[in-house]
Amino acid sequence: MRKEIRFSGFGGQGVILMGHIFGEAGVLDGKDATLTKSYGPEARGGACSSDVIISDDRVRYPQVRYPDVLISMSQESLNTYSPELDPEGTLIIDTSLVDEPERECFGVPATQIAEEEIGIRQTANIVMLGYFTATCAFVSKSSMKEAVEKLVPEGTEEKNLEAFDLGYEEGKE
Repeated sequence: MRKEIRFSGFGGQGVILMGHIFGEAGVLDGKDATLTKSYGPEARGGACSSDVIISDDRVRYPQVRYPDVLISMSQESLNTYSPELDPEGTLIIDTSLVDEPERECFGVPATQIAEEEIGIRQTANIVMLGYFTATCAFVSKSSMKEAVEKLVPEGTEEKNLEAFDLGYEEGKE
């Protein structure tokens, strides 16, 4: 298995952290993973993405060319990156912030769930990771939870694991 995933959104949504967590989970599952990131000069609000390649074999070229999966947490990121999505690829959007595109996609109101269920908007990225884990199953749930617990800011682990579980349950429905 070799999958190319692009996590996208705007600065401040934790898009880079999403890629880091997913890559770490892949490594915990015994896979090879690479991470590249891109963001504009703005610290908050500018477009950003993190690209992860995960493979059973060694990843020899770390650049995502045509993502197998595009996760869009903002309308701008969908507009920017969707033309690069493989025609057979999977699109996942945060329906709280992104309008349904013309192409088939999966969607979860990650930001709404984070605000209403967790009470912390900044956990929307982790809700999305839970949803992604359930719908695509590229890495194990246990490895994702371990990576979340390891990489989120200290003191936020419990809320982030709760956010992950909420997203995972949404993906299972």
